[in-house]
Amino acid sequence: MLKGYYSFVLHAHLPFVRHPEYENFLEENWLFEAISETYLPLLRVFQKLEQDKVEFRLTLSISPTLAFMLNDKLLTERYIGHLEKLIELAEKEVYRTKGEPRFNKLANMYLNLFKQNRADFVDLYKKDILSGFKQFEEKGYIELITCSATHCFLPNIENYPHSVGVQIKIATDTHEKLFGKKPGGIWLPECGYYPGVEKYLKQNGIRFFFTDTHGILFAEKKPKYGIYAPIYCNNKVAAFGRDPASSWAVWSQDDGYPSDYLYREYYRDIGFDLPIDYIRPYIHEGDLRINTGIKYYAITGSTMQKNPYNNEKALEKVIEHADNFVYNRCKQIEQLAALMDRKPIIVSPFDAELFGHWWFEGPNWIEHMIRNMQAEKDRIKMVTPSDYLEIYDSNQVSTPAFSSWGNNGFSEVWLNKSNDWIYRHIHKAAERMLELAYKVPDAQGLEKRALNQAVRELLLAQASDWAFIMKTGTTVPYAVKRIKQHIFNFNKIYEFILTGNVEEKLLSELENKNNIFPDIDYSIFLSI
Repeated sequence: MLKGYYSFVLHAHLPFVRHPEYENFLEENWLFEAISETYLPLLRVFQKLEQDKVEFRLTLSISPTLAFMLNDKLLTERYIGHLEKLIELAEKEVYRTKGEPRFNKLANMYLNLFKQNRADFVDLYKKDILSGFKQFEEKGYIELITCSATHCFLPNIENYPHSVGVQIKIATDTHEKLFGKKPGGIWLPECGYYPGVEKYLKQNGIRFFFTDTHGILFAEKKPKYGIYAPIYCNNKVAAFGRDPASSWAVWSQDDGYPSDYLYREYYRDIGFDLPIDYIRPYIHEGDLRINTGIKYYAITGSTMQKNPYNNEKALEKVIEHADNFVYNRCKQIEQLAALMDRKPIIVSPFDAELFGHWWFEGPNWIEHMIRNMQAEKDRIKMVTPSDYLEIYDSNQVSTPAFSSWGNNGFSEVWLNKSNDWIYRHIHKAAERMLELAYKVPDAQGLEKRALNQAVRELLLAQASDWAFIMKTGTTVPYAVKRIKQHIFNFNKIYEFILTGNVEEKLLSELENKNNIFPDIDYSIFLSI
């Protein structure tokens, strides 16, 4: 007898990084690694499940910035070049390790993987992997949802409602253009909710969003079913809360599945291990060592003496962990069902890049988890939030609490002493953008191009990624430079409009470099 439902949610996002002014740019590797290690492996999981006639339903959020980069000709061509270098390196590794059977086997594994990535990307998907995800949605396996336009942490611009509205509208319009229909749901960046944001969701046809656990538990009215059923905001936009038990089974740094000693060690890469003269052509210019993706060691434990990685043993552990996860969800559902007068739903949201990029075996775990869920379909069934709202259209009305899934649950990751300086500039730019829109409501030609570019620069400055990087201490100079550059660009355009003297050369350079949202129209600020 069916006891309840399970919703597996993946959020795929990367910041907009595109530098045509350089032949090679280090941070563009973020996209290349995610395509190779997460997005293509996920598509292969979906293919296997479909071929084996395994029914499944999951939710996938693709941020507008990621979607744009996956469709950008410059970046897709650079990705192919990236793959060619990896294949060359793997071929050299097969030769270098021929006297070391354990490492040679792994070198061959990577060579085959890189070749498969190239074949899938170039031949199967014709350099357009978004089409692959769209196909699986059309077949009913996944539900695609959106995010805000540039992954802005919306609570930190709450006092600038036009900017909030623009972030949401551009996201939904972009999604419709790429996937053929408006998204039914949204991943609020960092699960950052503040009371009132649902107004803009409703205006754009959004039916549901996610909060962290305390966003529901601390709602204005105590939730009757806790986090195991959605609540409606006053305008009937549904909020689904994250289940901590299922989330921490994967997320926990100490006890989560990815920390098992048999799994591949992310931080041990031949880009750092091998002699510089050998590895030089495959790292960054100036002999800057970087990850290549070829890693020969297992986590082993908190020791520098790592054991060689054994992929077969790791995949056995994947099956064990998938069995454990589904077993625990079935038990959890049975316990909940006994306490509720409707079938509960367990919601597990994750960053997509955890699976494959950080946790090499993660896509295999997803595959076996789904197979196990299908085997238990008489007790627990995979659904998307939209599916659940079709089953239970009547839900308790309450207002979720301000919350995020960041450290300590509120804003401190994106607003602290490492990054608080950015907001006076972002907020002032938001004020100025609204000023410009009303000052020149009917711009044409060069002036309109400049105003459209001003919107792009503002949106890119509002991305949550830069504040996050400053807080975590990774690639901080790049994050600082990006914020300053976008604000500088915006203010330059602001001066152009006020003086009536637009410098077309500089404007063309910005349009070529920061070319996201090509159909953007600044008059959107007049319609919010």
